[in-house]
Amino acid sequence: MASSSNPNTMDTDPPGGGTLSIAVERNPPESRLLQLGVKSWPKWGCPTGKFPVKFDARETCYLVKGKVRAHIKGSSECVEFGAGDLVVFPKGLSCTWDVLAAVDKYYKFDSS
Repeated sequence: MASSSNPNTMDTDPPGGGTLSIAVERNPPESRLLQLGVKSWPKWGCPTGKFPVKFDARETCYLVKGKVRAHIKGSSECVEFGAGDLVVFPKGLSCTWDVLAAVDKYYKFDSS
Protein backbone atom coordinates (compact mmCIF):
# COMPACT_ATOMS: atom_id res chain seq x y z
CA MET A 1 0.00 0.00 0.00
CA ALA A 2 1.55 3.29 -1.10
CA SER A 3 1.46 6.40 1.02
CA SER A 4 2.05 9.99 0.10
CA SER A 5 5.23 11.62 1.34
CA ASN A 6 4.40 15.07 -0.02
CA PRO A 7 5.99 17.57 2.42
CA ASN A 8 3.45 20.22 1.40
CA THR A 9 0.45 18.26 2.68
CA MET A 10 -1.40 20.61 5.00
CA ASP A 11 -3.35 18.13 7.10
CA THR A 12 -0.68 15.87 8.58
CA ASP A 13 2.00 16.33 11.20
CA PRO A 14 5.32 14.54 10.83
CA PRO A 15 5.18 10.99 12.19
CA GLY A 16 7.24 9.99 15.21
CA GLY A 17 7.70 13.49 16.60
CA GLY A 18 9.78 14.81 13.71
CA THR A 19 10.40 18.50 13.23
CA LEU A 20 7.14 20.40 13.17
CA SER A 21 6.76 22.98 10.45
CA ILE A 22 4.40 25.74 9.39
CA ALA A 23 2.48 25.21 6.14
CA VAL A 24 1.69 28.32 4.10
CA GLU A 25 -0.74 28.35 1.19
CA ARG A 26 -0.18 31.65 -0.62
CA ASN A 27 -3.28 33.44 -1.91
CA PRO A 28 -5.71 30.50 -2.01
CA PRO A 29 -8.69 30.95 -4.36
CA GLU A 30 -11.93 32.35 -2.94
CA SER A 31 -13.56 28.95 -3.58
CA ARG A 32 -11.12 27.33 -1.12
CA LEU A 33 -11.86 29.96 1.54
CA LEU A 34 -15.61 29.42 1.05
CA GLN A 35 -15.15 25.63 1.27
CA LEU A 36 -13.32 26.04 4.61
CA GLY A 37 -15.88 28.56 5.90
CA VAL A 38 -13.11 31.02 6.79
CA LYS A 39 -15.38 34.05 7.22
CA SER A 40 -17.39 32.23 9.91
CA TRP A 41 -14.26 31.69 12.04
CA PRO A 42 -13.42 33.97 14.99
CA LYS A 43 -11.17 36.97 14.30
CA TRP A 44 -8.02 38.01 16.14
CA GLY A 45 -5.53 40.78 15.71
CA CYS A 46 -2.29 42.07 17.21
CA PRO A 47 0.05 45.05 16.86
CA THR A 48 3.67 44.89 15.73
CA GLY A 49 6.17 43.33 18.14
CA LYS A 50 7.74 40.01 19.11
CA PHE A 51 6.13 37.35 21.26
CA PRO A 52 6.35 33.59 21.87
CA VAL A 53 3.52 31.32 20.73
CA LYS A 54 2.88 27.65 21.60
CA PHE A 55 0.17 25.77 19.72
CA ASP A 56 -1.64 23.33 22.02
CA ALA A 57 -3.94 22.43 19.12
CA ARG A 58 -3.58 22.55 15.35
CA GLU A 59 -4.53 26.02 14.12
CA THR A 60 -5.52 27.09 10.63
CA CYS A 61 -5.69 30.81 9.99
CA TYR A 62 -6.25 33.21 7.13
CA LEU A 63 -4.50 36.58 7.33
CA VAL A 64 -6.63 39.50 6.18
CA LYS A 65 -3.81 41.96 6.84
CA GLY A 66 -0.34 42.04 8.32
CA LYS A 67 3.02 40.35 7.95
CA VAL A 68 4.72 37.88 10.30
CA ARG A 69 8.13 36.24 10.43
CA ALA A 70 7.85 33.11 12.63
CA HIS A 71 11.05 31.66 14.10
CA ILE A 72 10.53 28.00 15.01
CA LYS A 73 11.93 27.05 18.42
CA GLY A 74 14.88 24.65 18.27
CA SER A 75 15.34 25.24 14.55
CA SER A 76 17.01 27.77 12.29
CA GLU A 77 13.82 27.73 10.19
CA CYS A 78 12.04 31.04 9.73
CA VAL A 79 8.71 31.21 7.90
CA GLU A 80 7.20 34.45 6.56
CA PHE A 81 3.52 34.88 5.85
CA GLY A 82 1.15 37.77 5.42
CA ALA A 83 -2.10 39.16 4.08
CA GLY A 84 -3.84 36.69 1.76
CA ASP A 85 -2.07 33.61 3.13
CA LEU A 86 -3.73 30.52 4.62
CA VAL A 87 -1.43 29.15 7.32
CA VAL A 88 -1.46 25.90 9.33
CA PHE A 89 0.41 25.55 12.63
CA PRO A 90 0.72 21.94 13.86
CA LYS A 91 -0.16 20.96 17.41
CA GLY A 92 2.92 21.16 19.65
CA LEU A 93 4.74 23.82 17.63
CA SER A 94 6.53 26.57 19.58
CA CYS A 95 7.74 29.65 17.78
CA THR A 96 8.37 33.36 18.17
CA TRP A 97 6.24 35.69 16.11
CA ASP A 98 8.02 38.77 14.84
CA VAL A 99 5.00 40.83 13.73
CA LEU A 100 6.32 43.23 11.07
CA ALA A 101 2.90 44.72 10.22
CA ALA A 102 -0.17 44.60 12.49
CA VAL A 103 -2.14 41.36 12.00
CA ASP A 104 -5.86 40.78 11.49
CA LYS A 105 -6.76 37.13 10.93
CA TYR A 106 -9.54 34.55 10.95
CA TYR A 107 -8.57 31.42 12.88
CA LYS A 108 -9.80 27.95 13.78
CA PHE A 109 -8.45 25.33 16.18
CA ASP A 110 -8.95 21.64 15.42
CA SER A 111 -11.00 19.95 18.12
CA SER A 112 -9.00 16.71 18.00
